[in-house]
Amino acid sequence: MDSFEKIASLAKRRGFIYPGSEIYGGLAGTWDYGPLGVELKRNLKNEFWRSMVQLRDDVVGIDAAIVMSPKVWEASGHLESFADPLVECKKCHHRFRPDEIANSKSEAPNPKQIRNSKSEIKNKNEELRCPECGGELTEPKQFNLMVETYLGVVEGEKLKTYLRGEITQGVHVNFKNVLSSTRVKPPFGVAQIGKAFRNEITPGGFTFRSREFEQMELQFYTKPDEEESMKWFEYWKEERLTWYLSLGVKKENLHFKEHAKDELAHYARAAFDIEYRVDGVWKEMEGIHHRGDWDVKRHQESSKEDMTYFDEETKERYLPYIVETSGGVDRAALFLLIDAYEEEKLEGGDERTVLKLHPKLAPYKAAVFPLLANKPDLVKLAKTIYDDLKREFMVTWDDRGNIGKRYRAQDEAGTPFCVTVDFDSLEKHDVTVRDRDSMKQDRVSIKELKSYFSKKLE
Repeated sequence: MDSFEKIASLAKRRGFIYPGSEIYGGLAGTWDYGPLGVELKRNLKNEFWRSMVQLRDDVVGIDAAIVMSPKVWEASGHLESFADPLVECKKCHHRFRPDEIANSKSEAPNPKQIRNSKSEIKNKNEELRCPECGGELTEPKQFNLMVETYLGVVEGEKLKTYLRGEITQGVHVNFKNVLSSTRVKPPFGVAQIGKAFRNEITPGGFTFRSREFEQMELQFYTKPDEEESMKWFEYWKEERLTWYLSLGVKKENLHFKEHAKDELAHYARAAFDIEYRVDGVWKEMEGIHHRGDWDVKRHQESSKEDMTYFDEETKERYLPYIVETSGGVDRAALFLLIDAYEEEKLEGGDERTVLKLHPKLAPYKAAVFPLLANKPDLVKLAKTIYDDLKREFMVTWDDRGNIGKRYRAQDEAGTPFCVTVDFDSLEKHDVTVRDRDSMKQDRVSIKELKSYFSKKLE
């Protein structure tokens, strides 16, 4: 199996991620996060917020509405440009992105080529065949990715609007509100985490490309000075790469990919992706974009509201430039799971599957076991330890099967430590703490367990 298949199997088995609406046959491109998955995502988002907002004096947070005025999306250019070029098989009628079905005979055109000149790529498309049935493909057509919705209770009078295709615009339309209600001034940033929706025609790669997903972003406002804004652009590139490395992602699996001029989005002056390598293929993980003053200028023109910033010290009035970092929570969680996944062969021919997640991200920090589930004294002491630990850490209880099976289950769940209460614990008031990665065991005093884990989890 490839990495996506392995993680999808483990994710469902251990309660990380389930297919959306599964009992009704599923709904393509939607996923439900189970007990472990919701903890992983929460930990990931908390780490983002801590590094981007809590520990910085130049960034504040916001949580904008998912549904906004349709005028927002007109001004931002999404209704005009937020579209994917697709080809359709004339035989089976499945639709595909041309850049996903390149074969050895022809190099698929990129989306910019498709938008700019259909005639230039017509011959290339004729050489490509449907990957499902080998049928002939149509010329590319544009499909808008915005998800429509309607507000109102009277049929025929409902307002047509959209579920947001990105969380970015909720920050920009509140630019002046943030300025007037806080003490920030450029250069400063506004961070946000939230759901976005895209009418993906070809969702796939497990959670990699979904119709409903979560983003974690920063919009950083600078003076409209090319040199200064590019310094911040370079700064945030390195800052974001370093953040992923700090969470344990293997350095060899990350790199920057620069967008060529003909690949840049309509708003971008410069753009780099942080990509993660899956089975030898590089996949987009996060984008860092120099947006210029595109967003605030467009919203100023459309709303007729003054979006400029007035600098009291220099007496300058200007529209700021924007440097954006935009990452997917779901993609990051997926790649972190893939990166942490290992199949190990042990002494004696035994094998184990383990998720070596960074302790900050692990859903459960520790699992507490009584050595035997049918010994009341062991169960009572183990329960006391469990109840005490869960006041400070996310921990889990497990008394099913033998101790070896419990260890294997917690290895797959990514739990860094297992605490076993045995008969010596009743007399010596200590427990066995087993490390997930090394599988080494220490005897630790019960009264020192909290400090022990605090040090280990830093």
